[in-house]
Amino acid sequence: MSMLTPPGMGGQYRIKGDKYPRMRRPRRRGRLVVLAVASTAALGMVGWGTLQLIDVFTGGRKASASGPKADCGTTANPSASPTAPLPKPGGITVNVFNATTRSGLAKQTADELKKRGFKIGDVGNATKEFDKKVKGTGLLLGPDSALNTSLPVLGTQLASAERRTEPTRKGAAVDLIIGDDFKELTKKKDADKALTALAEPEPTSTASKGAC
Repeated sequence: MSMLTPPGMGGQYRIKGDKYPRMRRPRRRGRLVVLAVASTAALGMVGWGTLQLIDVFTGGRKASASGPKADCGTTANPSASPTAPLPKPGGITVNVFNATTRSGLAKQTADELKKRGFKIGDVGNATKEFDKKVKGTGLLLGPDSALNTSLPVLGTQLASAERRTEPTRKGAAVDLIIGDDFKELTKKKDADKALTALAEPEPTSTASKGAC
């Protein structure tokens, strides 16, 4: 045994010549891996807990870039108002013409319209352009300006009548030309309801679409 060998140490720890044994500590890789996994899990738990706290204080809702989303449901959208205010029957002058072979219809119809508040203009037979050529119940004819004003109001009195405008027509008066299928004006009760609905349209409900 060499004099440099500590007492009690022999075999592989025996010092021979100028070589000395390396006294390394056992490697602890397993412990380091366990510590790394534990640290990662702890950070994940902290992040999850933070998100939960944010959810609690914000009520679980996330605002979009343009603001919070509205609740899903049914919303009421009022009908579009006409481009011009509707005139009252007393502000509409109606010319009544008979395009059928039956006599007396123009005067009879004009008298009934007058009772319902309309002003009456000319009354008589239809011109050659329309005489015996109106196959429906009637034709409502007026200037372009009457399309969304006088014609719809007069149309409540003869619901099935065709409506037509003449771009070159002058004045505000409108014509009611009685056709072959005409029997009588719309019942006054029904005409009044239609007139009220026309002046005060009810809002239409539409279901909201898209995800909330």
